[in-house]
Amino acid sequence: MLASKEMMKFKSYQNRANLFVKEYLLADPLIPYTSIIGGIFACKMVYDLTQLFSTVHFKSYSSLTRIQRVEWNNRSMSTIHAIFITTMSLYLVFCSNLYSDNQSSELITFRSSSSSTFALGVSVGYFIADLGMIFWFFPSLGGYEYVIHHLLSLVAVAFSMLSGEGQLYTYMVLISETTTPGINLRWYLDAAGMKKSKAYLINGVVIFIAWLVARILLFVYMFYHVYLHFDQIEQMHAFGQVLVIVVPLALSVMNLIWFSKIIKGLRKTLAKRQ
Repeated sequence: MLASKEMMKFKSYQNRANLFVKEYLLADPLIPYTSIIGGIFACKMVYDLTQLFSTVHFKSYSSLTRIQRVEWNNRSMSTIHAIFITTMSLYLVFCSNLYSDNQSSELITFRSSSSSTFALGVSVGYFIADLGMIFWFFPSLGGYEYVIHHLLSLVAVAFSMLSGEGQLYTYMVLISETTTPGINLRWYLDAAGMKKSKAYLINGVVIFIAWLVARILLFVYMFYHVYLHFDQIEQMHAFGQVLVIVVPLALSVMNLIWFSKIIKGLRKTLAKRQ
C-alpha cells in the first residue's frame, strides 16, 4: 500500500515535470530564453561539480595553481557542452529528416524545430559563459584567437536560433566540437604529469584524425553543400547569407592554422618516442 502511494507520488511529480518542460521550457516563444539561461546554469553547475569531484578524487588537482584549477574546471564545462552539441548536431544533420532534401517542400535554409532551436540556445548559453570567463581571466584561458572564435560562433549560433535560418549549416559547423574532448583530455594528461605516457601519444593520434575529419573534410563537404543549395541561401536575410559564408571561412582558416600546430606537436611527440 505504501509502495503504491510512493509510486503515485513519483508519477505525479513526473507528470508535473513533463508539463513544465512542454508548457514552459519548450514553448515556442520562450525557447530562446529558457535554453540560453539553461545553458548558462548548466555551465555553472558543471564547473562547481567538477571542482568538488576533482578535489576529492584527483590528487594532482590540489597541487595545481589557482589559474590551473580554474582552467581544469573550465575545460570540464567545455567537454560536456561538446558532447551535448556534437550528439545533437550529428543526429539532426545525418539521422533526422528535418534537413532532408526529399522530406519537405520548405527551403532547407528555413527549416527548424523546437528541439533544434533549444539545442542552439544551450550552445549560446555556453559561449556566453565561456567567453565571460575568457575575458575575466584574460589571457590565461585563451588569447585573442579564442575570443575571435567564440564571438564568431556566438553571433552565428544566436542568429540561427532567433531567426530559424541556416540551422543546417550551423549544426554542420558545430559538429567540429567533436574534437574538444580530445583537446581537453590532452591538457588534463599534461597537467597530471602524464605527458610521456602511452595515453598521451594515443590521444594525440586521435586528435589528429578527429581534427582532419571534423574540422577539415567536413568543412569541405559543407562548402560543397552550400554551393549546391546557393539558390536557397540567397532567400535568406542578407546578414544570414554573410554568416553562412564568412563565419565558416574564417573558422576554416583558424582550423588549418591549429591543424598545422597539431601536426608539429604530434611529430615532436613521435620523435621523442623514437
